Amino acid sequence: MMRRKWLSLACGAALIVTAMAGCSSGTSAPGGGAPGASGSSDAGSETTKLKTLTILTGTTEPGYSALQAVAAGAEKKLNLTIRFDVKPDGTEGDNLVKTRLATGDMSDILFYNSGSLLQALNPDENFVDLTNEPYMENVLDSFKETVSKDGKVYGVPVGSSNVGGILYNKRVYGELGLAIPKTWAEYIANNEAIKASGKVAVIGSYKTTWTSQLYVLANHYNVQAQNPNFAKDYTENKAKYATTPAALRGFEMTEETFKNGYMNEDFLALTYDGALKMLAEGAGVHYPMLTSAVDSLALNHPDKIQDIGVFPIPSDDPSINGLTVWMPNAMYINNKSKNVDAAKQFLEFLISPEGMQLFMSKAKANGPYVVEGIDVPDDAYDAIKEMQPYFDAGNTAPALEFVSPVKGPNLESLLIEVGTGQKSALDGAKDYDKDIEKQAQQLNLPGW
Repeated sequence: MMRRKWLSLACGAALIVTAMAGCSSGTSAPGGGAPGASGSSDAGSETTKLKTLTILTGTTEPGYSALQAVAAGAEKKLNLTIRFDVKPDGTEGDNLVKTRLATGDMSDILFYNSGSLLQALNPDENFVDLTNEPYMENVLDSFKETVSKDGKVYGVPVGSSNVGGILYNKRVYGELGLAIPKTWAEYIANNEAIKASGKVAVIGSYKTTWTSQLYVLANHYNVQAQNPNFAKDYTENKAKYATTPAALRGFEMTEETFKNGYMNEDFLALTYDGALKMLAEGAGVHYPMLTSAVDSLALNHPDKIQDIGVFPIPSDDPSINGLTVWMPNAMYINNKSKNVDAAKQFLEFLISPEGMQLFMSKAKANGPYVVEGIDVPDDAYDAIKEMQPYFDAGNTAPALEFVSPVKGPNLESLLIEVGTGQKSALDGAKDYDKDIEKQAQQLNLPGW
């Protein structure tokens, strides 16, 4: 089983970028339990009357199927009916969540980001405090800090953690005789060899705009290693991307990849799914991405999944080589719900060994779990196993979104400008430093 030495990291509150939100609308039920399927609850339900719980979520696979499996088990065990309210992806979905909270029309449970996006929802006003629930003792402190405000915990984790780095095609690496790069210079040399072979060195998928951010976001391990106080100083308006060389480096990586012609010609039109297809088939060899992509690769390209590996965003120093970690999303209970007790029982079931086993039956791990006693199975994909040495050595750091509440809304669009030659790396970083000011002021952060 896989160990979790990285858990000693002190993660603070803030986000990920990768949210599990789909693009459908309407409602659907998992079809798990019928009325009367269980006359009583093993979790201590005080009534045998069937209750209906609603969960607002996206439909991204395989996470949605995994939640349906958990819901089906909970229906039988807890004597519940569970209905999924489906929200759209991206900004539209975020706006829907905020509107439903403001109008009092929120579902009983919300499946949403941990970190800074949660802070924007005013959890102390909108969600139930879970701090003293007995089952929360099993949730790692490093995760709790990302779903907390003023010392109170509001969410339970859904699924595993994952990392940001470079997904790569191991088969092509073998054919070209390439070794995993430990520095940016070695990465560039590999890109040149791949380009000379006629393949795409770095896959760009700017049609799916959020994918433009990975060089910057996943570079945070390197930033923290060189500037241990960056997150604190950044939050207090004492450090900037444009004036911190290690942080500016992510913008420069984006610029250099474009200028060197490493990306596919259709990088502005290619989608995330198209990029994964290129990677699986070996037409493209590197893809800066979150390891949550492994789920989609396994689902859509099962015969190619063992060809995929992952390595960290390389720094300029061979002694600095590690992974940036993203915490899982979470479930939160609407404090205006009429079914708070039942919702608490569902969350307890979700993170129980039984609930986690149901979840894992439909969705493999993208990294270590953040619930005590829940280990990554031995049959994890190779890309996930390749993360383990970094975790074992302690060469991991939480993404900036989990140690600072500050993240500007226009990072992806600014990086597309940098990644298409419209703006220099330095100008992009300066503009992003300006972009974060409004959000920091809205959060009433000291120093802004």
